[in-house]
Amino acid sequence: MVTDWLADAPELTQQWPYVEVQFKNTRKGYYLNKDGLDLHVGQWVAVEGSPGHDIGEITMTGYLVRLQMKKAGYHFDDPDAVKKVFRVAREADMVRYHEAKAKEHETMIRSRQISQDLGLEMKIGDVEYQGDGNKAIFYYIADGRVDFRQLIKVLADAFKVRIEMKQIGARQEAGRIGGIGPCGRELCCAKWLTKFQSVGTAAARFQDLSLNPQKLAGQCAKLKCCMNFEVDCYMECSKKLPAKDIVLQTQDSDYFYFKADILAQTITYSTSKGGPFNPVTISVKRAFEIIEMNKHGQKPDKLAVSEAAPESRPQFTDGVGDEDLNRFDRRKSKKNKHGKAKKGPSANNNAKNGGKAGNGGDRNAPAGGVQ
Repeated sequence: MVTDWLADAPELTQQWPYVEVQFKNTRKGYYLNKDGLDLHVGQWVAVEGSPGHDIGEITMTGYLVRLQMKKAGYHFDDPDAVKKVFRVAREADMVRYHEAKAKEHETMIRSRQISQDLGLEMKIGDVEYQGDGNKAIFYYIADGRVDFRQLIKVLADAFKVRIEMKQIGARQEAGRIGGIGPCGRELCCAKWLTKFQSVGTAAARFQDLSLNPQKLAGQCAKLKCCMNFEVDCYMECSKKLPAKDIVLQTQDSDYFYFKADILAQTITYSTSKGGPFNPVTISVKRAFEIIEMNKHGQKPDKLAVSEAAPESRPQFTDGVGDEDLNRFDRRKSKKNKHGKAKKGPSANNNAKNGGKAGNGGDRNAPAGGVQ
């Protein structure tokens, strides 16, 4: 889903003649609307292929396409790079398109067997047919260079289409297959991420993450791309922290740096360099105050100052009560197996005193019965 945040801008009245068209998974292209067709987001169009035509869905129109093309490094002066929109997809085009897409999975399984029979060290991860069914793109993964000239001949004879081979990495394969990440959302590489940046363990160190490969690796067995999203914020906040090698001196002991919560701007100090012995957590402001005092030869009595009791926060209450998960337990009536209500403690006491369980008994009645 792409949001055109410039659609209602009054100063951008000039329409951009290019549109963005999305094909299978994250593959997109920019095409020239030469005939001035009335195109909108969500329409299926037939665009120029190589050779023939392809079928895709329009995901963006207007001036925002120009910015996306500039970001992608599109060469406007290259006539070979300019491809055109032929027409809005007809019913016959869509029927042929769905027939071609229905053969992709079977083609991928069969092509894997063919490559295995030829002894090629490669894995075919996905197959994409062109909209007219005359061309198929085989996406493969390989550690090194692969001589697949014989493979192309065998695939062309087997499927009677034009063959194109494209090598992709593990991140691109995960984006084409898709899936759900540990955050509970769809994978970024399958949803919106188009350019992959290198991710290093330095990003994990800046964010004080555990260097556990099982936690840092994504479904592609590489470091998670989302580690790069917040590293700039952590680097900016870490500049406000004191140096780790500074020792805080107090009247009772010397304190060494142990760990820090970068976003909360708190630091935990320990009386030993080897581990969390007598840990004390203080704010960054308090740490700089002690550092300044130590520079002037002064030592505070304690590392942390006694703080006032935190103010009680108002608890959220729901006026209706439908959001409480325990509402069913409270309203559940206590019934025995015969469906009759059980006697509570007050009813039993009244019965012993001679009162009736139903009406609670007469308080003024003497023991032994009701007169």
